[in-house]
Amino acid sequence: MVEKEERRTYKTFAEVKETLSPQEERFERWRNTLGLFLGPLAAIILWLIPMPTISYKAHVLAGIIGWIVVWWITEPIPIPISALLGAVLCVIFDVASAKVAFAPFADPTIYLFLGSFILAEAMAIHGLDKRFAYGIMSIGWVGNSTAKILFAYGAIAAFISMWISNTAATAMMYPIGLGIIYAMADIISEKIGKDIDPTRLRYATGMMLMVAYAASAGGIGTPVGTPPNLIGIAMIERFCKVKIPFFQWMLFAIPILILMFILLFAIMYFLHKPEITHVEGSHEYVKREKEKLGGWTRGQKNALFAFLVTVVLWIIPGFLAIIYGTTAPPSKFYSDRIPEAVAALIGAGLLFILPVNWKEREFTISWKQVTKIDWGTLLLFGGGISLGNLMFDTKLAEAVGKGLLTLSGATSVWGITFAAIFISILVSEATSNTASANMVVPVMISLSIAAGVNPVPPAIGATLGASWGFMLPVSTPPNAIVYGSGMIPITKMIRAGIWFDILGGLLLWVGLRVLLPIVGLA
Repeated sequence: MVEKEERRTYKTFAEVKETLSPQEERFERWRNTLGLFLGPLAAIILWLIPMPTISYKAHVLAGIIGWIVVWWITEPIPIPISALLGAVLCVIFDVASAKVAFAPFADPTIYLFLGSFILAEAMAIHGLDKRFAYGIMSIGWVGNSTAKILFAYGAIAAFISMWISNTAATAMMYPIGLGIIYAMADIISEKIGKDIDPTRLRYATGMMLMVAYAASAGGIGTPVGTPPNLIGIAMIERFCKVKIPFFQWMLFAIPILILMFILLFAIMYFLHKPEITHVEGSHEYVKREKEKLGGWTRGQKNALFAFLVTVVLWIIPGFLAIIYGTTAPPSKFYSDRIPEAVAALIGAGLLFILPVNWKEREFTISWKQVTKIDWGTLLLFGGGISLGNLMFDTKLAEAVGKGLLTLSGATSVWGITFAAIFISILVSEATSNTASANMVVPVMISLSIAAGVNPVPPAIGATLGASWGFMLPVSTPPNAIVYGSGMIPITKMIRAGIWFDILGGLLLWVGLRVLLPIVGLA
């Protein structure tokens, strides 16, 4: 038992279903039943369609992916089990060996999730998330407006992700968002005199999606904000002989990011309109609740220390890149020795070492408490990485990209750039952003050169589009992290993701069309 246990029980979506209305229950039963049969049927249809331009293994993989994506959308079985099934089917049908198919379940990104989830659990157990939440809600500018809270929360996530990875930024803000949601639910409950289930609030869904999407969008702001940026810049320098300095990148990326965040806020607010626009008396409530928290406990101090150590370890690579460059020995040495996953596990490990009661050998967190984190999300993203890697290895993703470009009929520089953005977005929905950039950027450069147009705008378009995967939990690590909250029905993520994919992709194209000529890159 730790010094002060304040942990709330965060429901999984399966548990949330128990509180659905009769109409919602009927829809869910219909969706689950239809999907159970539609998944295998999709696989059979894709297998029967002639695909002479791809290999046998790529053809089989296309059918498996069709099956699993249908099951991810319709949820006839738990989504993490669907992710495992995808890897199993790849082994059964000889797309890959068991060693290759299951290796991604031990990918470093999985351990970044694990460390982040343990840190979030410790913050919730000791009430540190409530301190953060009430701190944000007590800012004078934010006031009692739910819209301003949503805006401020997303803006902070977007800014942070410009300097550290999108995943790390989401992991950092995730427990704070949970605290805000539960604090808001407490305020509403007291106001109406009835307990409110925070997981059923539209506002909860909007807050969780906001932090994931804002972190992914914020990563485009600087070259070091997300791996696809560095991959795109390196390929442009290598294949196009054009070097894009740090500041020149920011000259076009920051204005796009600002407009993108305004668009994101509008989408999140109107799709998940808060149950109430203002919470009158929230200042008094926040003040009262902060007083209830009393002084800082040893558990809170330990959790904050572990959290800050992790954040510092995440931020250092950004500073090294600014000072020395991303390829300089100090930057490479640090990245090799303390990648983000190791940093997260260092912070998580400290929780088992820092005592809250040394005499009783009680530490900041126990293994029993750690078992309550969402292990299903770790399996889910492992399955996503597995299928994404196999798409890349079998050249299925490359074939899809070329096919879509042929269908688009793009020949001009801005036509190819438009196609590059949306092909990259589409590919990133099924595979990692890094894999998407590795695959789509060189294809767009080669196609542009063959068409006799400037390859830089299409390459930049493909690079930025790689960060735009918002429809599924496996599309990006930030999506997977917030999906673990149990506050985001898969249908709500798909709905919001489609809107932000389409409108965001259009805004990317317009932004590049206007700004790249101004900064001398088109």
